[in-house]
Amino acid sequence: MTTIDDLPPLSDVIRRFELSARKSLGQNFLLDLNLTSRIARAAAPLEDATIVEIGPGPGGLTRALLAQGVKRVIAVERDERALGPLQQIAAHYPGRLEIVLADALTFDPRPLLAGERAKIVANLPYNIATPLLIDWLCAEPWPPWYDMMVLMFQREVAERIVARENDEAYGRLGVLANWRAETKILFDIAPGAFVPPPKVTSSVVRLIPRAAPAPCDRRMLERVAAAAFGQRRKMLRQSLKSLGVDPAALAAAAGVEPTRRAETIPVSGFVAMARELTDITAAKSKTP
Repeated sequence: MTTIDDLPPLSDVIRRFELSARKSLGQNFLLDLNLTSRIARAAAPLEDATIVEIGPGPGGLTRALLAQGVKRVIAVERDERALGPLQQIAAHYPGRLEIVLADALTFDPRPLLAGERAKIVANLPYNIATPLLIDWLCAEPWPPWYDMMVLMFQREVAERIVARENDEAYGRLGVLANWRAETKILFDIAPGAFVPPPKVTSSVVRLIPRAAPAPCDRRMLERVAAAAFGQRRKMLRQSLKSLGVDPAALAAAAGVEPTRRAETIPVSGFVAMARELTDITAAKSKTP
């Protein structure tokens, strides 16, 4: 295990502060500073960067980010037991670590950024990872308050994030993620690297927001994707009936064959159908 600073080893920190991982909080601590440093480097360039970190726990990734030279880390932690270890890190890196005791699902970092763009880097708690990602991808206005996300997920979730048409994992999450961001799985981390070890492999995913995603109403895109993948084995002319419009006409007007299934439609096809649904809905609202 590498040494990145002269703070105590993370295993000693956990024992001192009695910070055993809690399943209820989705905690799996990554203690190998080689790996936390690798995650930090994946968010390069780090010089002068402001990082929002979710669920720092004993601070392994926090320490790696600060040791790599980031200007500021905003560490959002729900578990009060982690305050001791994080305060120890803050004292070692004076003026560069801001600790926020809050629930990440309801916390808005923008008031702390004063208009500055940030990066989100985190070993996300598994039980809130997907809702957090969806919330960040649905940020308005767009481009969002962050310019990069480097996040750890269960491998299965990571595959859904980066999936494209005809991939087995392709679904609603892949449509939303790849509409608004460039996505890539960077590397995997085996269960044995964590304390306690999870039952699955984890993957680090990088998402870079697209400056100008193909224009469409995000809510309409989500509606179309939800309808199509809600009955993913059926043709669009059947699965899109829940939208309350003629599904075959909707698909055809968008340039998509109504006999195709959701898993074969690229993101651009879903965007086209969302635009068409927006137009149909607007026309209906004007009809006396």
